Amino acid sequence: MPDVEQSLREQLLACHLPGLDLPLSLVGAVEKVSVSASSADAEVALHFAARSRLGNFEETLLGLMRSATGLDKCKLTLKTDIHATAAVGETQNLERVKNVIAVASGKGGVGKSTTSVNLALALAAEGAKVGILDADIYGPSQQLMLGVKEGQRPEQYGTHYLKPIVAHGLQSMSMGYLVTEKTPMVWRGPMASGALQQLLYQTYWDDLDYLVIDMPPGTGDIQLTLSQKVPVTGSVIVTTPQDIALLDAKKGIEMFQKVDVPVLGIVENMSVHVCTNCGHAEHLFGENGGEKIAADYKVPMLGALPLTLKIREQADKGLPVVAEAPESETAMIYREVAVRLGAELARRQASGANKAFPNIVIKND
Repeated sequence: MPDVEQSLREQLLACHLPGLDLPLSLVGAVEKVSVSASSADAEVALHFAARSRLGNFEETLLGLMRSATGLDKCKLTLKTDIHATAAVGETQNLERVKNVIAVASGKGGVGKSTTSVNLALALAAEGAKVGILDADIYGPSQQLMLGVKEGQRPEQYGTHYLKPIVAHGLQSMSMGYLVTEKTPMVWRGPMASGALQQLLYQTYWDDLDYLVIDMPPGTGDIQLTLSQKVPVTGSVIVTTPQDIALLDAKKGIEMFQKVDVPVLGIVENMSVHVCTNCGHAEHLFGENGGEKIAADYKVPMLGALPLTLKIREQADKGLPVVAEAPESETAMIYREVAVRLGAELARRQASGANKAFPNIVIKND
């Protein structure tokens, strides 16, 4: 029944997945459709990790199949197939890494490192294979946040590589693994940039769907090195609702736009404080700042995290909230951010919106 099958395929591709407001054609593919007089079968591949949403997606797509064919006996197979982003220009692809996501902020103190580790854990919880690189050469913090004991060193792999340290299921690498916490990195910019490249290219990443890079704050040497030398798939900007943080977040967005790295979305930390005693909610640092920036720059608002003592305490103990309390409300917010991020990345790959920047050009404008 070729006409029925073609019609069903087209309707599946046009179907908007619940909670994403995106058609399947932009974030996945219909790999197989077969319709007989008594049954219909379809195989669908999602180009992003969404384990927590599969039930909702399946219910929606099966309902469409029954409606389109008039058959009750319908079978749907859903799988995840995350695509790689190719290097463009002078950037060099990372072996065994499909996508590189930079998590950045214009200033320190907005929870960027906490967001990085929980976002990486959330992507893994959704079914992706994930690594995290601590790119803050001067002040690495992921060793503490992942609960890696001081003195634990990466093992050598072959003659040129170091094996990442696995913590909470994440492959990780940090300058903190190579020096003690009392050793200051008194390096000029080029030395720090060189160290970053070594950590990136001389770590034996094991077939990652996503490598999350926890960037240092600001818009300096490390950010430019990453843009010039690494095929960054996209960036996530972390901010708080506070006016000064929003101002610096805008600078971060402008920087990535100048070097042609797509901004995949905004994450707002400390958006609201809920009193643990009375339940009163108060916006201590302002309200809706992240949404305003997202609207101004036409990028997705991925999510807003509350200001809670538990997030800080768990990170300091080496037990990030997504790992320690995976069913908690906060962990669910991080997983929602991860699904939206993955879908936005898939959408950009489908539309050809991702491209890496070959050269940095300084202009007076």
